[in-house]
Amino acid sequence: MKALVLIFGYMVTIAATFASPPVDSTPMRLIPKGQYEPLFTSPDQPKRQNVASFELDEHPVSNRQFLAFVTENPRWQRSRVSPLFADETYLNHWESDTRLGAALEPYADYPVVNISWYAARAYASWAGKRLPTQAEWEYAALASESSANGREDPSYHQRILEWYGRPNLGYADQAPGSFRNVHGIYDLHGLVWEWVEDFNTSLTTGESRGDTGLERKFFCGSASVGASDFKDYAAFMRYGFRSSLQAKYSVNNLGFRCARDLPEPLTPASK
Repeated sequence: MKALVLIFGYMVTIAATFASPPVDSTPMRLIPKGQYEPLFTSPDQPKRQNVASFELDEHPVSNRQFLAFVTENPRWQRSRVSPLFADETYLNHWESDTRLGAALEPYADYPVVNISWYAARAYASWAGKRLPTQAEWEYAALASESSANGREDPSYHQRILEWYGRPNLGYADQAPGSFRNVHGIYDLHGLVWEWVEDFNTSLTTGESRGDTGLERKFFCGSASVGASDFKDYAAFMRYGFRSSLQAKYSVNNLGFRCARDLPEPLTPASK
């Protein structure tokens, strides 16, 4: 399954490479290097992983920005996209292939949702960027308004738990810009879920209780045993959500933002 996803992802990236120059004016912020402690690790993985410095969009990609993308890349319009790359709910909140519609127009700068992983990845490639990895996203999202490590800030967990406890009322309840963390990134919590490049690293198949080849700690009550932080309810939620996704799924509270590598430093030989 993972190999198939990666093959399709590669095809999508190659196709998008030949598209027109991008129109993506989203400011990006530097996320300084540091260490990230995954919720779960395999026996051969270190408990803490190094995350190199990278850039991350200040805001999730908006309806307006994604509209520019599908206008220049018709194969990603709702009526033309291959069912291999997006399910039937892809962009179904838009009026048509290239119109948001009167009801959605006031929310043109709100995060685009109902987007498949393939479409998000194609947009990122078109914009000269990429999707953040899970480690990068989790590392950036760990920051509160005042600290790079929100675990030390009691209000950080409380804010996230309040979001999870609130019913999803759609766009009217999702005004962007309500939360800016210490890195200058907005709304990593409290707005929409976001795709990451390697969302499928915890995907599995078959009957988990009967398959002796699976990582049992990923399932049911066993999931809490061996977690790096029993109090990080939000990370458990994200882990479970990612595990339920397929790359072609389009969900009404799932969007994305883009990341970018920093330029390689000049070496004496390259100067």
